[in-house]
Amino acid sequence: MITVRSHIFPRTVIRQFVRRRIGHVGYTISSCHARGSRNTGSSLTPRIIPACWTKQLATASNSEVRLADSAVTAAVIGDEALEPYKPPTTGILSYLPPRIVPYAELIRLDKPTGGLYLFYPCVWSTLMAATMATPISPPLAVASTIFLFGSGAFVMRSAGCTINDFWDRNFDKHVSRTRHRPIARGAVSPKSAFFFAGGQCLLGLGVLLQFPLEAILCGLPSIFLVCTYPLAKRVTHYPQFVLGLAFSWGAMLGFPALGVSLFDGSAALTAAACLYGSNVFWTVLYDIIYAHQDLRDDVKAGVKGIVVRHPKITKPIMAALNVLQVGLLGAAGYFAGLGPIYYAWSVCGAGAANSWMIWRANLKDEKECWEWFKWNSWMVGGVMVGGGLAAEYLLDYYQKETKEADATIAAA
Repeated sequence: MITVRSHIFPRTVIRQFVRRRIGHVGYTISSCHARGSRNTGSSLTPRIIPACWTKQLATASNSEVRLADSAVTAAVIGDEALEPYKPPTTGILSYLPPRIVPYAELIRLDKPTGGLYLFYPCVWSTLMAATMATPISPPLAVASTIFLFGSGAFVMRSAGCTINDFWDRNFDKHVSRTRHRPIARGAVSPKSAFFFAGGQCLLGLGVLLQFPLEAILCGLPSIFLVCTYPLAKRVTHYPQFVLGLAFSWGAMLGFPALGVSLFDGSAALTAAACLYGSNVFWTVLYDIIYAHQDLRDDVKAGVKGIVVRHPKITKPIMAALNVLQVGLLGAAGYFAGLGPIYYAWSVCGAGAANSWMIWRANLKDEKECWEWFKWNSWMVGGVMVGGGLAAEYLLDYYQKETKEADATIAAA
């Protein structure tokens, strides 16, 4: 007998199957929902087919089961009325000329959270590298480097959004949250988006060329990852790890940007590798929250992902990712020679904040997932890890400056 999951059969396939195999013409899908469904009000939870259906489906032929399974849960979720696109009337987009709005939407100008997630690893590596530089990097050099990274993060995140929407233009039409994106709705043609992305990549290259040669060479491979991440959703159920590899690249660039070489045999390479790995796991963690917004539609469209593959154990997966992130953060601090402020503030703080989010988040609520996604950005990336590294650097800088001043006075 074939084991059949009770939630994977689309409405149209069930109707056809019933007409052929059961013959109960009057037994409609709606009556099945009334007798056997649960959580019908949830926007994420599929409606459950009652036992009367599964008994018949369990005796189906392999070809029939494959036909049903090919629609992957699309079923039974119910179709939503498609609302027409409405031009923005509030926020920054409402002040832009109408011709510019589609391109501003394409780069998510009104949604900076994704750019912050790309920016934070650059900040972390810069602050960590500043404490390892000899002599310690002055605040002006650190601030200017962070400013350059901020510019690059904005440009490359914008390019990444354009490339993502270019590859996903056919998928986005079938996802409620993305069907009004500029390419999907036809406001920007694929050809225009292609050249727009190329111009953004060239602009990002221009920012990269402002860094030292070693930082430039280390940064170039990230362009390949940015371009290939959208394709990963078509070939693997774990595309979040590819996203993590791309979004975490800045965790290595801060070191050569401040003159701390990764290839001179020092501990910098090990510290950078640990920081990079920590950020990869953090990226997978927060993207799981983000992906829960689209679980229903991703299943319909056949998009692959961790949430689609493991919908019932995403919180345990997130907990494991939190442990890995915190462990590698601690290892990075050890190899960088950081002190107790970093461990108490950054390491423990990040672990506590992630744990709080994992415990409190209602993954079935799309709006709540979005709020937690934004919260995790500034709380973990900015306040905890970034704040602890900034405090560690400023304390270290003040102590070394004081020692040098005392030594100068003593020598005089």
